[in-house]
Amino acid sequence: MARCHLHKFGGSSLADADCYRRVVHILLTHGHSDDLVVVSAAGKSTNFLYKLLALRDDGQLWQEELQQLIAYQQNLIEQLLSNEHARELRERLATDKAQLISLLSLELRNDYQLNQVVSFGERWSARLMAALLRESGVAASHVDACGLLIADEGAVPKIRVADSRDRLQALLAAHPNERLVITGFICANTRGDTLLLGRNGSDFSATLIASLADIERVTIWTDVEGVFNADPNKINDAKLLASMSLAEADRLARLGSPVLHSRTLQPLFDTRVSLAVRSSYASHTDFTLIAPQSSSASAPVVTSLSSVSLFNFKLGHELGELLLLLEQAGLMPLAHWSLAQQRVELAFTQENEKQVSALLQTLAAELALEDLRVDNQLGLVALVSADAANFRRSFARLLSRDARPLYSGDSSLVTLVPQAQVNLLTQKVHRRCAGPRMRIGVVLLGVGNIGQAWIDLFGRAAAGLSNELEASVELLGLVGSKRALLCDTGIDAANWRPDFEANACAWQYDRLLEQLQGLDCDELVALDISASASLTLQYPEFFARGIHLVSANKLAGSGPLAFYRELKQQLGNRRLFWRYNASCGAGLPIQHALNDLHNSGDKIQAVGGIFSGTLCWLFENYDGSKPFSELVLEAKGLGITEPDPRDDLSGRDMQRKLLILAREIGLELELADIQLNSLVPEALAGLPLEQFVARIDELDTDMLQQFAAAAEQNKVLRYVASLDSLDAELKAEVGLQWVDRHHPYANLTPGDNVFVIRSAFYQGNPLIIRGPGAGREVTAAAVQSDLAQICRDLLLE
Repeated sequence: MARCHLHKFGGSSLADADCYRRVVHILLTHGHSDDLVVVSAAGKSTNFLYKLLALRDDGQLWQEELQQLIAYQQNLIEQLLSNEHARELRERLATDKAQLISLLSLELRNDYQLNQVVSFGERWSARLMAALLRESGVAASHVDACGLLIADEGAVPKIRVADSRDRLQALLAAHPNERLVITGFICANTRGDTLLLGRNGSDFSATLIASLADIERVTIWTDVEGVFNADPNKINDAKLLASMSLAEADRLARLGSPVLHSRTLQPLFDTRVSLAVRSSYASHTDFTLIAPQSSSASAPVVTSLSSVSLFNFKLGHELGELLLLLEQAGLMPLAHWSLAQQRVELAFTQENEKQVSALLQTLAAELALEDLRVDNQLGLVALVSADAANFRRSFARLLSRDARPLYSGDSSLVTLVPQAQVNLLTQKVHRRCAGPRMRIGVVLLGVGNIGQAWIDLFGRAAAGLSNELEASVELLGLVGSKRALLCDTGIDAANWRPDFEANACAWQYDRLLEQLQGLDCDELVALDISASASLTLQYPEFFARGIHLVSANKLAGSGPLAFYRELKQQLGNRRLFWRYNASCGAGLPIQHALNDLHNSGDKIQAVGGIFSGTLCWLFENYDGSKPFSELVLEAKGLGITEPDPRDDLSGRDMQRKLLILAREIGLELELADIQLNSLVPEALAGLPLEQFVARIDELDTDMLQQFAAAAEQNKVLRYVASLDSLDAELKAEVGLQWVDRHHPYANLTPGDNVFVIRSAFYQGNPLIIRGPGAGREVTAAAVQSDLAQICRDLLLE
């Protein structure tokens, strides 16, 4: 009965003793007693051998490198085998060392001797793997592929298929029920001289031997789980493909896939051999199966090359004639375009540039080829799928004016763009064309006035935001002070009230966080529109569970410095975002402005302003004609102040906002570092609210005196926050100030906020940001802006 499986292990899968043990475990748990095994040189052994050749003119250096390489192999033997099984390998290694010294000491007269030096790595791996299998109690032998694979010499050896098949079949017949460990990367000519199969030669050895032995499955065990629908190092939500057709895999390989190589796949065409790509470091995980002769289309794959060589020239003959000659030379372009005035463009990998240039020069006279130019400033982005034509319109919509028109052919769509655009376009194509759209869940914490305004705003904006981002942004949770409604299928923002009333349940923090973490979405953003200190203390738990945050709640940003640092560190350690523009200035872009100035290279020297709409209203309306206390009670009646006016009059709110801005520009301050001059006399600060209101007129005498004194100097009273770091000594305070009547603080619309920023760029003429600093709609808009920015950041990660 024919053998059914061949396993191939690369150098990264054999890097140390633990790797070898892992490979043996795989062979014993995922294979059969007669499986074939193909191995590469362990770790970086081949690189060492090439280095020895490069250093052979310096006797001392190459001998030191050789000793290091032999010690590496010796350590593998000692760590893996008992003395009984290790003795033979130690002796063979000593013989190999002597042979290497002999080869490197002589002037190497031909390429065969060079090849022999390089081939030792595979031979060592095969011997050691077979010995380790035998020590594990199974029958195993090592096989030198030079005795199996016979080839005619050329730039790349051309295998004599019939001769090699006969030799291989004879070997298999002589070793039934025995694992044969075969060297990859090498073969021999008819005289038995060693030849190298070139780049990725061990993978090619594996598929070639599998096809010659009529094996059903070849598995390439490597350091990745398989083929993804995009490079997982560049696309965070790249998905592992369960399967793909051989034609798709071949086109992907020709477009530069780091996992697949076209030469590896060629022996599989016109066979029944399937190819699995699996991780030797996680053999229990899913993998990719490349099926032979499959016509079914898998999910589209997006691939890219950071740089390509684009040949542009005038061609006097048909392009098809040139393409045929290129194919015969094994140099098919990645893509090609016909331009005006008989010009054509051909894209190749940069490693093929010299060969293509030489060939085109050779063909120049025959094909009337002239005015040859080569552009190395472009990169490639491609989509591979048997159904590639279905994605043409979506792909084309993403192209910039600098992009080449889409080339369509061989189950792919290909464009070239300036190198700086490759990564961004790859992300966009993957997001739009490959796999499901990212689902971003949103949970609202706080369904009071501002929360309800945000829900209304989100209901109007969600569809547009989702379309803009090419993602699905959905409301999945509403959390009030006592009850919460969470729904995996989404909450209709237009009809949330009856749903919340009917289905919301009581919640506790621990249980709520677990439920949030379990929501069915790719990313989750929580919007804290509460004023809850206890919720603020849970921020580390939100971050620990991978939940992003938007805060209108200012308590976290102005909390103890150690707590604030912990939050920032958590964000830095993980791919998480926390935005809190609404915590200071509502919808005014104060934090955006500070960040922009910092990013432009400016240095912030001072920040000041009136950050309380309530205090702005009070002092814009206070003219001494009525007692200040009466004005406060009027504002309380209009709902302008907090239920307890002392929350505004104390200045604590402005103090916290100033601290948030100070930290935003890089100052590590505590709240106590900002001097607070409260408008509430100490005697009134601790009273119950009713008693405070009964004695509120005690504010009036001092306030009237201050107003009169300021007026004598043609100034007005304003409650101001100020931070000045221009001098060596930092000054930060919040309190009542006398300001000139023409000052930006002096002429505001009651209820406004104003921020004045002085910097290296804005000194004599400061940057002023002014507008409503409170209110349901503007605060909700600031929260929505922060949410949208987090969504954009997530999609660009």
